[in-house]
Amino acid sequence: MWRALAFLALLALAAFGAVWIADRPGTVTVVWNGYQIGTSLAVALVGVIAAAIVLGLLWAIVRGVIGLPEALVRGSAERRRAKGFSALSRGMVAVGSGDPLAARRFAGDAERLLGPEPLTLLLKAQAAQISGDRDAAESAFQRMVDDPETRVLGLRGLFVEARRREDETAARAYATEAARLAPSVTWANEAMLEAQSADGDWVAALETIERRSSLGLIDKASARRQRAVLLTAIAGEREAGEPDLATERALQAVKLAPELVPAACIAGRLLSRRGDLRKAARVVEAAWKANPHPDLAKVYLGLRPGDSVRDRLARAETLAKLSSWDPEARLAVAQAALDARDYGRAREAVKPLLVDRPTVRASLMMAAIEEAEHGAASGQARQWLARAARAPRDPVWIADGIASDTWAPVSPVTGRLDAFAWREPPNTLAAPVPAAEPEPEATAPVLVPHGADSSAPLPTVLPAQAGGPASAPPGGADPVSAGMAAAALPASGAAAHAVRRAG
Repeated sequence: MWRALAFLALLALAAFGAVWIADRPGTVTVVWNGYQIGTSLAVALVGVIAAAIVLGLLWAIVRGVIGLPEALVRGSAERRRAKGFSALSRGMVAVGSGDPLAARRFAGDAERLLGPEPLTLLLKAQAAQISGDRDAAESAFQRMVDDPETRVLGLRGLFVEARRREDETAARAYATEAARLAPSVTWANEAMLEAQSADGDWVAALETIERRSSLGLIDKASARRQRAVLLTAIAGEREAGEPDLATERALQAVKLAPELVPAACIAGRLLSRRGDLRKAARVVEAAWKANPHPDLAKVYLGLRPGDSVRDRLARAETLAKLSSWDPEARLAVAQAALDARDYGRAREAVKPLLVDRPTVRASLMMAAIEEAEHGAASGQARQWLARAARAPRDPVWIADGIASDTWAPVSPVTGRLDAFAWREPPNTLAAPVPAAEPEPEATAPVLVPHGADSSAPLPTVLPAQAGGPASAPPGGADPVSAGMAAAALPASGAAAHAVRRAG
């Protein structure tokens, strides 16, 4: 609409000008080289306009003839570039679809048509990767490293290739260089953190987490959790030799992650040794409310080494009330009651846990109660020991398919930080209880905490089977409860020995 209005306005202006010139007639005289030409003003204007048009056409023709070779070259280059980008696009599709032959063909076409473009080098490297040609892939990534614009991308590719050939030294070097060039690159920061954690360089790992948090590469909750894990690792290493520093680090970890069981255990032990029993109890109780755990029960019951067995039973009942009689709390009460020889209280505490199939620890506890109350010759103790070999397994610390009795800050397989989680391993290896087997008397299991001091050496871990993270020896028995069956143990002290194995 506006264009139409503008056209009408110009047309009106031209008509006004023509009328204005017609109303004011005049003559134009041109004298040149002895010749005199005279004409009216209107004819002179028309002549000037026509001459301008003719000169413009002639100039356009001359420019076209002069610029024809350059235009031909430019058109050829544009067509070549269009074909190159078409080959690049098809090559990316071939890489995505897993067609190595097409990917290599299109990568070659793209490189021939476009030259050493960043995307061309990337396509060539990816085509070599899916073809299994590692040397060609590394060569392409190295060419990208030599170009300042694609250096970080090339380092990423070389890092991946180094990981594939299990060259951790080279992989760390590439990640370190990438983090130096581009501090906000996520993969480089994660690789550095993983390497520092695997080496036990907790201070450097803390600095890496601080940098990642300040750059917004990790959310605040995750950063707090990772800092707490690293502080716990420092406290565990310094617990024996530098108790003051270990206490400070453990309390910092508890402040960041009150639910972190290992941190609360270390803080509780160190505060107890220092005589600050009230603060130690508060720390352990806070962690227990968030995450009832046998390690916490062990620390809480042992805060005052001189306590009597009755005092320990009272402390166990306090834990039970704090967690609304969580299964771990019931097992803690049963253990304390067994130590106090209050067999009725022990049975009462764990009776709800025997409604369904009891776990290994529950079965072992029942065997210990039967042996303690009725003697080593009790048939019930043997039945519970046999049942323990086929019972569902109790939770353990599991990370990347590895089961361990104690927590560690990193995975022993990958070096991943905060990999261990307290959960139940698969129970596919557990055999059902035969229907003909007499059902043991409904008595109560006892808790013997699984955990050990974090300063103790990490126990031998168990490699994962195809079915899940925890492994078992041949024959289907649970590794935690292996050797617990009565047939594998002497009658005297069999239950106590099996309970120690489970703990």
